[in-house]
Amino acid sequence: MFTDTGPQPFRDGTHVSLLFVVIAVIVVALIFDFTNGFHDSANAMAGPIATGALTPRTAVIIAAVLNVVGACLSTEVAKTISGGFFDDKLVTAPIVLAGLVGAIVWNLLTWLLGLPSSSSHALFGGLIGSVIVGAGLASVNYSVIVSKVLLPALVAPTVAGLAAAAATALAYRITRRTPSKYSETGFKYGQAFTASLVALAHGTSDGQKTMGVITLVLIVSGFQASGTGPHWWVVLAAGLAIGLGTYSGGWRIMRTMGKGIVEIETPQGAASGAATTATILASAHLGFGLSTTHVATGSIVGSGLGRRGAEVRWSVARRMGVAWLLTLPGAALVGGLAALLSGHGVPGVIALLVLLAAACTVIWLISRRNQITHRNVTDSAEVMVLASAAPQTYPDDPRLSGSKSKHKRKKQKSVA
Repeated sequence: MFTDTGPQPFRDGTHVSLLFVVIAVIVVALIFDFTNGFHDSANAMAGPIATGALTPRTAVIIAAVLNVVGACLSTEVAKTISGGFFDDKLVTAPIVLAGLVGAIVWNLLTWLLGLPSSSSHALFGGLIGSVIVGAGLASVNYSVIVSKVLLPALVAPTVAGLAAAAATALAYRITRRTPSKYSETGFKYGQAFTASLVALAHGTSDGQKTMGVITLVLIVSGFQASGTGPHWWVVLAAGLAIGLGTYSGGWRIMRTMGKGIVEIETPQGAASGAATTATILASAHLGFGLSTTHVATGSIVGSGLGRRGAEVRWSVARRMGVAWLLTLPGAALVGGLAALLSGHGVPGVIALLVLLAAACTVIWLISRRNQITHRNVTDSAEVMVLASAAPQTYPDDPRLSGSKSKHKRKKQKSVA
């Protein structure tokens, strides 16, 4: 915010161009929104891609468009973030920038590993860590964090999983006498429809989080009144950023969600999509900072429990659970370290931006060694280097015969 002597100084007393910092935060926030899109695109479309209900490219186009539409439908979550989590009188634009850096780095690391961790919790963790380091413990509204983030993180996936299990069991029971070719076709349409609803709900929930961050930095910098909601251009920019991120694919995590946890059939996909949509929309309406990844994963696990004979790969689920537990503190640690740097005036902010660009470049270069695209995202013969339960032999796959098969098995064992 502005003082009588000009822009608010950093801790070292050096006055800087507040506008430069605000613009930097907005740009980095939209970059986070982009990573949120490709990191969480699997929440909606992993199922229909895995079962063949939608082709990979068609799926991400539908999801991208509906993400943009969903982001424009509500602003309740955005208001919670901009006016509920932190004391906006103590938070500064460089602190918000540091929190975003923590969220982006964590998102990219988990994407590289193919782990469907929560982009929402990465954002909340990064901001909490940077705010605590930059503004002190008293600047965080812990009761709001518990009621709007932590409790929904425990309750929502459980509710979605139970609903998906019941819906899956009901779907198989209702269609047990229906010829398989008719039921399969019907459920493919149903799965495409519910997946589209999940994409819409994802935009409604996650698209707002970036809106809330941008609104928060505008408020703490004095460009917007405290307690007000996001401007129309913030809504539009955040919606487009998450939509573009979704269109880029996020194939690594999509493989984990579609093939790694449960081998999804179309009735399961339709049921889990419906359960996920209902849970996310209800939570967004209440202003909860919900993780759509947690909800979608809970629904997929529930659909596996609801289908008789389905195998839930609990080893993969355990690894994901560990990633979930580490996301808040991990992103908070990165955000806190970033806040130590961003508090040193313009040089600190510039150095932080350079380090962020370097980290993104390194992670991208590493990912190029083992690319996953729309062409091999459903390739079950190579699925899930993270899954200890993955098969070690491929007798029915002609592509992995002879020396190539031995190489693939050796590679899989070494990584696992």
